[in-house]
This record gives sequence, structure tokens and C-alpha cells, in this order.
Amino acid sequence: MNVLVIDIGGTNIKMLATGQTEPRKFPSGPKMTPERMVSEVKAQTKDWPYDVISIGYPGIVKRNEIMSDPHNLAPGWIRFDFEKAFGRSVRKMNDASMQALGSYKQGIMLFLGLGTGLGSAIIAENVVLPMELAHLSYKRGTFEDYIGIRGLKRLGRRKWQANVEFAIERLIEAVHPDDVVLGGGNSKKLKPVPAACRLGDNAFAFTGGFRMWQDVVR
Repeated sequence: MNVLVIDIGGTNIKMLATGQTEPRKFPSGPKMTPERMVSEVKAQTKDWPYDVISIGYPGIVKRNEIMSDPHNLAPGWIRFDFEKAFGRSVRKMNDASMQALGSYKQGIMLFLGLGTGLGSAIIAENVVLPMELAHLSYKRGTFEDYIGIRGLKRLGRRKWQANVEFAIERLIEAVHPDDVVLGGGNSKKLKPVPAACRLGDNAFAFTGGFRMWQDVVR
């Protein structure tokens, strides 16, 4: 079975299919609707054979249903019929959860995605538990205001890293994970990498998308 994985981000939408070695991408942003996304994905992957689709979505997903519109894209994603639009079976997961799934090894893993916003998930003994930490109140705003890309640009790298480290320490106290993975493009700006953490890779989102069609992890 060939799987097409679509990783929807606030800056870019990236794609990779079974048997392919180089992802393809196109710009995202506040004008990106699901209709435009489907049209562009079809155009860019017309030479790739695939039977089913995995979508990593930047928002709340429950029981394969999108529950909220994304903060960094256009509205219209709730109740959009992706299966009808693509003509394929589609499994959807929060984008941070999909990258966490691709990063997972064993035990309890805490994942934080440091990108345009702040993604978060826990995987406990092969069960994915999405979290929505980004918009919880923190200091004079939200966690995303201090740990997402807005915080990095406003505060500078050192102060941004201090907020990242504080959040990690508090979450470790709450969860007691066996593994902490920091993903997203901005994780590479952490110097040094916080203690007890390892860096993930955006490519793990594709691994997670392929794993979504395996029965081992649910």
C-alpha cells in the first residue's frame, strides 16, 4: 500500500509518498484554504502513485475529525470532506502528534514542536495523546507568544531559549517522561540543547504519516 503524507504547516505544506526520496513543498499562509491545498497537492503529486493519505493538521483532531480551524491558515477546514476531494481514504492527525509518532521509540515520550507555533504531544506506550499547550496563558500572553516564532523574533534567541527551557522543566515535572524530543525548525536554534532532551527532525513527520496506516500504533 502506497501512502501519501501531507504535512500542513503555517509556512509550508510538504508532501512525501511511499517509495519517494525527496519531499515536495509549496508555500502556505493565512490565505491557504483546504480547497487550495487539495488542488496544489494534486498538481504536485500527479506523478506519484498512492492508495491512501495521511494528513498532519495544525489544529485539534479527534476521531479523525478536524475540530477547529487553524490559527495560521484561512478558515474552512472543519467538516471539509478530504476523502471526497482526493478520492482516497484519509487519516488525519494533529501535525505535532504526527511528528511525535515518527520520533517515538518506547515508553513515555514528550514532544514539543518549535516552529511557527508550538506543537505538543505525549506518546505513552504506543498511544498518541495530542495536547494543545500553545494557547494556554503564560506570562502576559500564551506559550506560543513566548516559545513560538513570534517569541523568538521579539525576545531574541537567548531569552527565547530561557522560556523554552522553563516550559520543558515544568512539563517534565508533570509528565515524568522517559524521552523528550524537540522538533520543528526552530529546535535547531537551541544552543545548547536542553538537558534530558534530544532533537527530532521535520522528516519524522513523514515517518509518522506512514506509521498512521500501521496497526501497531493507534
